[in-house]
Amino acid sequence: MGIVNVTPDSFSDGGLCLDRDHAVEHALRLLGEGADILDIGGESTRPGAKVSAAAPDPAASAKDENTSAAPKVTVGAEEELSRVLPVLTELKKLRPDAVLSIDTYKASVARAAVTAGADIINDVSAFRWDRQMAKTAAELKCGVVLMHMRGRPEEWRTLPPPGDIVLTVKRELRDWAEGAVLAGVRRERIALDPGFGFGKNFDQNYPLLARFSDLQSLGFPLLVGTSRKSFLGHTLAHDGKDAEPQDRLYGTLATHTALILKGAHILRTHDVKAAVEAARVTDAILQAR
Repeated sequence: MGIVNVTPDSFSDGGLCLDRDHAVEHALRLLGEGADILDIGGESTRPGAKVSAAAPDPAASAKDENTSAAPKVTVGAEEELSRVLPVLTELKKLRPDAVLSIDTYKASVARAAVTAGADIINDVSAFRWDRQMAKTAAELKCGVVLMHMRGRPEEWRTLPPPGDIVLTVKRELRDWAEGAVLAGVRRERIALDPGFGFGKNFDQNYPLLARFSDLQSLGFPLLVGTSRKSFLGHTLAHDGKDAEPQDRLYGTLATHTALILKGAHILRTHDVKAAVEAARVTDAILQAR
């Protein structure tokens, strides 16, 4: 899964693909490098980003007390759609065979994106921030990725320790996936993402890596996103300074290899060509066992 961030502030590549032409060019390059899926996002959920705990559907009645009282989002649905829809539309025109994912937690954005040609909804909140999302996904009959996140990005620095992070992730992902199924999303359309770095500090990401195979018992395909994450930058620090995002490729590939060996099915990555080659070699090792 190649990353296409149509944002000005993503932690690694913010602003590089903010206009349609650059985003489409980047997406086509990722497809050429071997991406099976393109994940297109119009709002950053980097550490410290302010997001809404509830993102109401603009079509909902203004008289709805819960909707009218919902906190205002930093990037509204209209702005998010203005970033991603031109990219989705152009990609579907140029590459109708491409499998596209929309990275959003807003039901209205998901609906418009799937209508425009997206095949998958990738929701970092696992349907928890927008009460309409589960129903929307069920109606659209598309694939969904439910990601584990502790708190919201602006709260991460103050979150209390989670205890056993692997058991926490496993328990909550199971609960959220079952909730999606009860809302009408077919089980075979669901993939799960443990959310490396999302509300997990340095000390919590490595146990999640080491015990990743424990998540296989959940019975869903597993997507992982470790690409250029800050916990890798901390591990690769030099002279007391964390490695910059662009200098975390080799560390990222180490995690890709370990995670495939432990059961990961989909790699979400900035560096598609390198990830594809690492995956091919790792797959060959698995096939030889």
